[in-house]
Amino acid sequence: MAKRELIITLSKGTFNLFRKKGTSKKDYDFSGISAIRNLLSNEKARILDTIKNQNPDSIYSLAKILGRNFKSVFDDVKLLERFGFISFVEEKEGKRIRHRPKIIVDSIIINIKI
Repeated sequence: MAKRELIITLSKGTFNLFRKKGTSKKDYDFSGISAIRNLLSNEKARILDTIKNQNPDSIYSLAKILGRNFKSVFDDVKLLERFGFISFVEEKEGKRIRHRPKIIVDSIIINIKI
């Protein structure tokens, strides 16, 4: 697994994400510092814990385990995917393709430079 490092800088009274050279916007895909607040919610922590420990076979299965509606869980896992914390493994079952969530980082480092 890998580490994900997020660097946040203070500039003119606001926090901004700093991207390292050689990385693309897709690597971080921030819409502002509010996205990181959303990322560090208890619900995202529950999702990561459930994926790690219960290994659900689809987003639908993950939603059932969590006792949450599919749309909310889908939106949350898409955010986790954009930040590079999880990926999806496509698995074919009959004519259907399901997407198994998989954690691809083992630590998150957040640096705030003031």
